[in-house]
Amino acid sequence: MASNSETIYIKAGRNTEVKKPDITLGEVLEITCVNPSMEAKVRSLRLLKGINGRVVVSVLKVVSMIQEVYPNADVQSIGEPDFIVTYEEPGKGSRFMQSIKVVFVSVLSFFGAAFSIMAFNNDVDAPKLFDQIYTQIMGNKPDGFTILELTYSLGLAVGILIFFNHFGKKKFTVDPTPMEVEMRLYENDIQTTLIETYSRKERELHVDQTDSSCGHRK
Repeated sequence: MASNSETIYIKAGRNTEVKKPDITLGEVLEITCVNPSMEAKVRSLRLLKGINGRVVVSVLKVVSMIQEVYPNADVQSIGEPDFIVTYEEPGKGSRFMQSIKVVFVSVLSFFGAAFSIMAFNNDVDAPKLFDQIYTQIMGNKPDGFTILELTYSLGLAVGILIFFNHFGKKKFTVDPTPMEVEMRLYENDIQTTLIETYSRKERELHVDQTDSSCGHRK
C-alpha cells in the first residue's frame, strides 16, 4: 500500500446519471488533490460494477476505498453524505413512445387548464360580473360579446406567459420559471425519499460492501 499524508477533497452530487454499468470514483465525484498521481489513482478506483437502475452510496464507502490505497491520506468530503448513482440501459423506450407521451401530457395539460379556467369563471359567475360592469359604465345592457371579455381573455393569456416566464424555448428573464422551481423541488423530494428508503431497508452501499451486487449492510 502507498503511504501519503496529502489531503484529498471529494464532492458528491445528490444524483449522478452514468452511461455505463461499471463506475469509477472519478465518474461520479469531483476529486482534487495537490498530488496529480494520487488524484489520478483515486479517480480510477472502481466504485460499482454491473449496476442497473439506481444505487445509493454512502460517502463513507468512498472514504474507506481511498484509505485502503492511501492509509495516511486526509480525505475531506464537502458534498452529500449519501448520493445516488443512476444507470439505465440504452435503448430503453423508443423515440416514438417518448413523442406519444409528450403529446399526451401536452393535450392533458391544455384541456385540464382550460377546464380549470372555465370552472373558475363559472364559479365566480364572470359573465354576470361583466354584464354589471358594462351596464354601469355604458348605461345599457350588453347584447352580446363586449370589449370586457376580449381584454379579459388577452390579459389571462399575457398573465400566464408572464407568470411562467417563457414561451416555447424563449425565456423572458434569467430567473428560473415556476415550473422549473417546482420540478427541482420534486426532484429533491424524490432523491431524499430514495436515500432514506434505501437506508432504512439496508440497501445502501456502505463500508462493508464491495460493489452493488453485495448483500445488505451488517
